[in-house]
This record gives sequence, C-alpha cells and structure tokens, in this order.
Amino acid sequence: MPFWTDKNVVVTGGSGFLGQFVVKELKKKKCKNVFSPRKKQYDLRQLGDIKKLLKEKKPDIIIHLAAVVGGIGANRERPGEFFYDNLIMGVELIEQSRLLGV
Repeated sequence: MPFWTDKNVVVTGGSGFLGQFVVKELKKKKCKNVFSPRKKQYDLRQLGDIKKLLKEKKPDIIIHLAAVVGGIGANRERPGEFFYDNLIMGVELIEQSRLLGV
C-alpha cells in the first residue's frame, strides 16, 4: 500500500501557486484524503480556527504553505503586519499540532 493512501493530509495554501502543485502530486500518489482550508472557513491567524481545523479534519500530516501576501506595494507599506501574520500562522499551527500529536 502506498504511503499516502490512508493518510489525512491538510495542505494550507493549497489553492496557491505552490499549493496547487502539491495537492495535484498528492493525488497522483493515491492520497485520497487531501483537504485545503480556505480563509473563509479557517483563518489560520486565529487560534480558535486552527483548533477547529485540527479537530474537524484530524490530519495525520500537515503541509503548511499558506501565507498572507499583499503585493509589492502592500509589502513595503506594512512589512511588520505581514511578518506577524505569517509568523503566527506557522507557530500556532505547529504548536497546536504538537499538542494533538499530529
């Protein structure tokens, strides 16, 4: 049995440039349970939404590719905001996953 067949995989940023490729490759490898959360459903900057995602989807593996981006102008005007949002998404996702044994 291929490694990915029975795994529940969450790919954050699964609709983005890199994420679309990763999701496609997982499906080629017979991964049947791939979920890509959308910001409307799960805002990964919010601890409650991260907990909800992990509780509802029960992932075996998380591939974190999500990022808050705003284009060149926005990135220059608000670099701290983008840095913070991306940092908090990654750190909280890792910590909550650790606590749940993902």
